[in-house]
Amino acid sequence: MSESRRCGLVAIIGRPNVGKSTLMNHLIGQKVSITSRKPQTTRHRIHGILTRDDCQIVFADTPGIHTGQQRALNRAMNEAAMSALSDVDVICFMVDSDKWNEGDEHVLSLLARAGDIPVILVVNKVDRLDDKVAMLPLLDKLNQRHDFAEVIPVSALGGHNLDVLEQALVSRLPEGDFWFDEDQLTDRSLRFMAAEIIREKVVRQLGQEVPHQVTVEIDLWEDGPRVTDIAATILVERRGQKKILIGDKGERIKSIGTQARRDIENLIERRVMLNLWVKIKAGWSDDDRALRSLGYDNSRQS
Repeated sequence: MSESRRCGLVAIIGRPNVGKSTLMNHLIGQKVSITSRKPQTTRHRIHGILTRDDCQIVFADTPGIHTGQQRALNRAMNEAAMSALSDVDVICFMVDSDKWNEGDEHVLSLLARAGDIPVILVVNKVDRLDDKVAMLPLLDKLNQRHDFAEVIPVSALGGHNLDVLEQALVSRLPEGDFWFDEDQLTDRSLRFMAAEIIREKVVRQLGQEVPHQVTVEIDLWEDGPRVTDIAATILVERRGQKKILIGDKGERIKSIGTQARRDIENLIERRVMLNLWVKIKAGWSDDDRALRSLGYDNSRQS
């Protein structure tokens, strides 16, 4: 073990759409977890890796914890998020600077499970406040509810104060050798990342037109001399969703494919031929067995 180095696991938790994935992506300096304005875009526990000369922070970006658990997909996402609280070195509890709701209240109540693990309160989107004093009542209230190791206001999207947050995290990591290679950014496979990129484009294009009953499977990945051929299936639950996703004369699915192909090419740094198919798999988001086959459990999808 190298005593001059620090390495450890940091969980980022919070209600849906509070900016967890954006925070991790900006700290690492590259897109590892997909983002959109739509809540609950992140479904899996994804590890992002930030390596400096003398430290390595392994972030666990988690699905947003929410109170509605009626569907099997919702339950699986909550289980993935809660599993991040075990065996971590630091927890970042992320909240909005100008909004507090029952989702935040629910996550705060779960921090009792953290035990002696230090919890840093990360107050996001402070750039939206004209008067920073306006958030003081919320901070006072939260400090009375939990003994936070530190309170750090940030703008995940704008990069404000992220250096302060990084130093606060590093100072609380144990001494030890790095877990991953210094050039590694995530523990997920390229196939997984490609599937997530495609799903991101679907979510961003469709907004509220198609709900969360959409997932992506990579059917083919072949690296040729000059081009990587990828075939993927987008699964929906109903015929109407398939029609919306394909669009008039196939224009929407073509646009999704073009945007996804560009991002995948940037990811793997070579040309890509991407073919997308849309299929109906009725009830997959409320079927525990189907979810396990698609990687929606606490194990990692490779």
